[in-house]
Amino acid sequence: MSKLSNLSRSIKGKVVLITGAGSGMGRATAHLFSDEGAKVIVTDINKDRADRVTKEITDSKGEAINLELDVSNKQQIDKTIEEIQSTYGALDCLINNAGISLPSKIDVENYSEIWDKTISVLLKGQVEMIRSSLDLIRESESPRIVNISSTEGFGATPGASPYTAAKHGVIGLTRSLATELGKEGITVNCICPGPITTDMTSEIPEDHKEIYSRRRVPLKRYGDPEEVAHATLSLCLPASSFINGAVLTVDGGMSIKRA
Repeated sequence: MSKLSNLSRSIKGKVVLITGAGSGMGRATAHLFSDEGAKVIVTDINKDRADRVTKEITDSKGEAINLELDVSNKQQIDKTIEEIQSTYGALDCLINNAGISLPSKIDVENYSEIWDKTISVLLKGQVEMIRSSLDLIRESESPRIVNISSTEGFGATPGASPYTAAKHGVIGLTRSLATELGKEGITVNCICPGPITTDMTSEIPEDHKEIYSRRRVPLKRYGDPEEVAHATLSLCLPASSFINGAVLTVDGGMSIKRA
């Protein structure tokens, strides 16, 4: 019997660039996209981590290359895109996942330094990644951009104003570019993870995580990086061609819980 549907849910053969892919959600995303047949560009500021993830993928018969990339460095961004152009001549999906989290109360002496670093990685870095890769993405048959924000993008935590401001900015950037690039068929969407088990949350004591989860998260647990990766994959499918400007929360229901 022939298929009744027309749109593809396969990313096999698609060229996918993931920033911050050396650990946590980025690593899980790289693994998932590879499992689904994509050609994965693993980038990370830590080359050893990028090497390790790339080896994990190639040892599993997937296709991946790794590049050292600091998303706050415009020259490195441009070099990365040039290498993708040289290697594949294409780019279908850009996943802006790279992130940092720095303690940042407003009255600390080095607040301005923390602000500049945080914004340069979490917000400006995404802007420059999109700007540099746009010509390649425009050539794709199913061009996708997914920006990783956070539930902090529509809430706030004391002592984290640079991070909070940047994550709010990512949502605004996503929505604005969705309207700007939509006419070209380029979809721009955003993932907002809640409490996820990653390197960033590894220093939180397990009993504190358990208490927080019981009190705040309807599913009563922290999320797994792969659960975020699957949400990202969904937005990159060719079949997701009419999802644009979406802000998808992956937080176990935390953001809707009021009591």
